[in-house]
Amino acid sequence: METTKIFFITFFAALVGVIPPGLINMSVAKTCIQRGRKSGTWVAIGASVVVFFQAWIAIQLARYIFYNPFYHNMLLRTGVVIFLLMGIYFFVRARKRKTDTKLKEHGETRSFFKGAMISVLNVLPIPYFCALGAGLNVSGTVNYNLANIWAFIIAAMLGTFATLYVYVISSIKIVHKTAIVNKYSNYFMAWLMMLLLVIALLRMLLGGI
Repeated sequence: METTKIFFITFFAALVGVIPPGLINMSVAKTCIQRGRKSGTWVAIGASVVVFFQAWIAIQLARYIFYNPFYHNMLLRTGVVIFLLMGIYFFVRARKRKTDTKLKEHGETRSFFKGAMISVLNVLPIPYFCALGAGLNVSGTVNYNLANIWAFIIAAMLGTFATLYVYVISSIKIVHKTAIVNKYSNYFMAWLMMLLLVIALLRMLLGGI
């Protein structure tokens, strides 16, 4: 019963956590628009597989070192550097002129590793799932045995993929109607990285709240 509860709570938490526009879901949508539905789906799969490992790291942190301010601040500082670099990257790409707008699908392997790399660069799921894992054990009665840990990390992966696949379907429906999305998507991603950078800095200044 406890394992089932952990699975469903984590699944819906992961599902809801990816709904707001962010690095991963906007990358999936952008890939669908530029490369096709198949490529976007494999990006989503690659990202979800990495979330599996991020959830495992998070549950270990929740069990041992979540309340250690040093590790919490290190995660935030890592996020600041990543968001800054990614913001610069997308801004530079947005400034480049593209002469070929023909839709070309990437191979499955290339798209998979693209999603995995983007998910690796995005450190936000780790503190998110870490907080969730700690929250589930707020009463001190949850026993994170092997079955519960597996339920937690599998639910995190499946919940993430469920939302990302919705982005795949939604993006394909508007691919021929919103060419402006493709034109300005890199600018949007650059501003998104800057917003996440500001949020991470504020959390650092406010003591990691």
